[in-house]
Amino acid sequence: MRTLPLAVLGLFVASWTVAKDAPRPRRDWPQWRGPHRDAISSETGLLKQWPAAGPKLLWTSKANNKSKSVGTGWSSLSIAGGRIYTMGDHGSDGFVFCLDEETGSQRWATRVRPGQGDGPRCTPTVDGDRVYALTRQGLLVCLGTQRGEIRWRKDFKKDFGGHMMSGWDYSESPLVDGDKLICTPGSDTAALMALDKRTGDVIWKTRLPNCGGAGYASIVIAEVGGVRQYITLLGPSQGLVGVDAKDGKFLWNYRKVANGTANIPTAIVKGDLVFTSTGYNAGAALLQLVPTNGGVAVKERYFLRGNVLQNHHGGMVLLGEYIYGGHGHNQGLPFCVHMETGKLAWGPVRGPGEGSAAVVYADGNLYYRYQDNVMALVEATPNGYNLKSHFNLPRNLSTGWPHPVVCNGRLYIRGRDQVLCYDVKAP
Repeated sequence: MRTLPLAVLGLFVASWTVAKDAPRPRRDWPQWRGPHRDAISSETGLLKQWPAAGPKLLWTSKANNKSKSVGTGWSSLSIAGGRIYTMGDHGSDGFVFCLDEETGSQRWATRVRPGQGDGPRCTPTVDGDRVYALTRQGLLVCLGTQRGEIRWRKDFKKDFGGHMMSGWDYSESPLVDGDKLICTPGSDTAALMALDKRTGDVIWKTRLPNCGGAGYASIVIAEVGGVRQYITLLGPSQGLVGVDAKDGKFLWNYRKVANGTANIPTAIVKGDLVFTSTGYNAGAALLQLVPTNGGVAVKERYFLRGNVLQNHHGGMVLLGEYIYGGHGHNQGLPFCVHMETGKLAWGPVRGPGEGSAAVVYADGNLYYRYQDNVMALVEATPNGYNLKSHFNLPRNLSTGWPHPVVCNGRLYIRGRDQVLCYDVKAP
């Protein structure tokens, strides 16, 4: 039998060792709900169970920055190029913050508007060397990612007559689509709007009489019958709307799930199907987009009353044929529903936490962050509710509404004035 020469064998072993010990490719989470706005992380090799006290805490931004913090805010986090971006208020000053992904130390902080104490809601959107952020009062800014310098700005209220459907101020996270930045001023003359992402110049505005103001959702993309379109929630007079990506022309709307207080969750798109839900007992619905002569119409496949299914503001995740999330107004009761039929596979059930729950998926499991800052790990399966682990986040985080992020083997949690980073890689 022939044997490999020792030199060749040594080269093979060395190559295998390098490959085995090579660092994982770095992934980005560059915007609201991740790369595709669907709250799905592509991470693998993660813990399948957590210790009773929770995964190892690697750092907190507040500790690493001593007296500095990311301020008061409800924004989640975006991660790109080894940096973390979020928003927050320090008293009367509002900021966009940039942190180092490895250590949590502050790279820069740029004042973008007088703050309001209660904090902003937008998750910054990163695109190349630019980051886009929206303040509560509707100031849209484009900043450089390296130093945080403001490159251009637009004021939704002053420039476009924008307004919200109710009094909690702007909350959306802007969408980059090719060369365009898409956002929702919420006025009759600029319900939605496309800007040149480099200059801020207006490309088109959606005219929509009786717009009803911007909702609290963020825009997603659909393409049906060759028509690319943007979908989001507006106020109760319009509900869920679709506009043509080419010129902003209004295509369709659906009012049945719209409430008069706050229309919040980001819609879920699969092919020509759109799933939407809001709280305040409004309910949930599956819609089908149907090509027409030069446009798109909408057809209701089913509607579920609020007592059956409603998602307040924790979001939902589509995995295969099933949607997972938290049911109930100010509640996050885990559920699993078959998207195309509306039949519950399981739930809603009582989880380990209280209040609403924000959810993200990674490596076979759902990460639920409850309003009372309990973290839960639930198996993502339609075969039944399987709570695998849970632990308590620190008490000083305040209300646990900001959505969690799973990226590069870590679980990131935004608190009211800090970011926490946990190691969730499997050994």
